[in-house]
Amino acid sequence: MKITSLSTSPRKGAPPMRFFQSEGLSLAYFDVGPQDGEPIVLVHGFGSNSRVNWVGTGWVDLLVGDGRRVIGLDNRGHGASDAPHDPALYHTGDHMAEDVRRLMDHLEIDRADAMGFSKGAWILGHLATRHPERLRSVIFGGLAMAMVEGLGGQETIASALEAETDAEVVTPKGRAYRAFGKQTGSDLLALAACMRGSRQPVPREALAALDLPVLVAVGDKDDVAGSVEDFVALVPGARAVILPGKDHMASVGDKIYKQAVLDFLATRP
Repeated sequence: MKITSLSTSPRKGAPPMRFFQSEGLSLAYFDVGPQDGEPIVLVHGFGSNSRVNWVGTGWVDLLVGDGRRVIGLDNRGHGASDAPHDPALYHTGDHMAEDVRRLMDHLEIDRADAMGFSKGAWILGHLATRHPERLRSVIFGGLAMAMVEGLGGQETIASALEAETDAEVVTPKGRAYRAFGKQTGSDLLALAACMRGSRQPVPREALAALDLPVLVAVGDKDDVAGSVEDFVALVPGARAVILPGKDHMASVGDKIYKQAVLDFLATRP
């Protein structure tokens, strides 16, 4: 299947959200496309939600058009999901990766392909290393070695999200994250709790032992993702696609990224 168009505008008739329970939280998801199609689970980035990250950028239309059953989760603290303000409830591996596993259990999906962008890729790094038997392949968008080495500036971002007014935020990074959270209609205090609580790195040795088809897609101007070269050297058999001229945020709907994913899914075992 070839990509004929790229749109980042919101889609009309966005899929209805459903809900399931995970550790006492009500989490939102959509489940669209042919129910007998090969399932792919999509996990969005920090401050976003499944509709902004995957519907508005055309990913859902693309994957459904490729005959796939497409499941998108609103991570805890995001979108229509419950949004607690306790950082202890946002560990990337102990909580957020397990949310994805529990959604698969809820839908009675034994194995699926999975794609995460940015924070969603970090979450899937934990899922892939903790429960590799649940995945047929994993696609990491917008994140590479940063899921192992961590990110800088998290305290700055959390403080910006906790500020009572926009005027209190003086750093460009803090302003950018706060503006994005407001744009997506997020609970800013929940996002701050997520930022403070979700810093678990994916163990290097677990990634080095991973036995799954892996694709990583990162823009060549991305200053968030970390080293793609080191990541590909670490993860056995991982493939990389570099997106020319794209920074972190601009890469999510990139046409080259989309075609690379379609080709990867068509050829993975």
